[in-house]
Amino acid sequence: MKKLTIVVPCFNEQDAVPLFYNELCEATCDMCVCLELMLVDDGSTDETMEAFRLLREKDERVHFIRFSRNFGKEAAMYAGLEASTGDYVAIMDVDLQDPPTLLPQMFLGMEEEGYDCVATRRVTRKGEPKLRSWFARMFYRIINRISKTEIVDGARDFRMMSRAMVDSILSLKEVSRFSKGIFSWVGYRTKWLEYENIKRVAGETKWSFWKLLFYSLDGILAFSTAPLAFASIMGLCFCVAAFILIVVFLVKTLIWGDPVAGFPALICVILLLGGIQLFCIGIVGQYLSKTYLETKKRPIYIMCEKE
Repeated sequence: MKKLTIVVPCFNEQDAVPLFYNELCEATCDMCVCLELMLVDDGSTDETMEAFRLLREKDERVHFIRFSRNFGKEAAMYAGLEASTGDYVAIMDVDLQDPPTLLPQMFLGMEEEGYDCVATRRVTRKGEPKLRSWFARMFYRIINRISKTEIVDGARDFRMMSRAMVDSILSLKEVSRFSKGIFSWVGYRTKWLEYENIKRVAGETKWSFWKLLFYSLDGILAFSTAPLAFASIMGLCFCVAAFILIVVFLVKTLIWGDPVAGFPALICVILLLGGIQLFCIGIVGQYLSKTYLETKKRPIYIMCEKE
């Protein structure tokens, strides 16, 4: 019998944990697998760990990891994958926005159809703010144009993977992680399951608009160097424009005697060029900061308890 490990990152999810466990047990009761549930507490400040311990007391299939502080969902997923022992490994959220009822279908895709990964994507964003949905769609359009790594629109972290694919993901030790890109970058045959957006069963989302925005920027920086090329091209364009303007002003002054006008125009040009320079320096600075953090070789997470 094959072993399936389910990795569940959690942060302040005390109310959702028991509901998730019940739904998971019901969805997997007819699956011919040896189940392992790997819960990861990402530095929660509520009673999430107590919920873990209660599940562990009544079900020996439940294991948990506790971080010393909040390291983020990316680190929690990595820790769960690293601790997993299953032939197949699934990642899913505890809030039931990733429906456990899809697990049997994902398992069949792995076992009978021979896929290395069965992943999920949302086909609707019903219930999300319109502005947030618009930015999400724009992000996928932009990153797929500027990156060689294709990231499917609406892709979720909810997926089931073979041990070979998990080992490939674990071989990438970068601290600034963007798993949606990493899943695509390592390759392997992937089947996609589509489903409509589902509201979380309890608690509140930990992903604010600004957190998602910065997370998307991390994804762009991790899987594309196009912003650096954009900065270089912009600098070249402004150099050419400046040379043309110099020629125009010189011709106007020598032939028509037209004096160069304009203190206000000069100020506008200086502010524009200064803004462009700072913007380009900021792009370079972002890549430099990521490089700096990677060279520190700090661990992706620090674990203080494991069961």
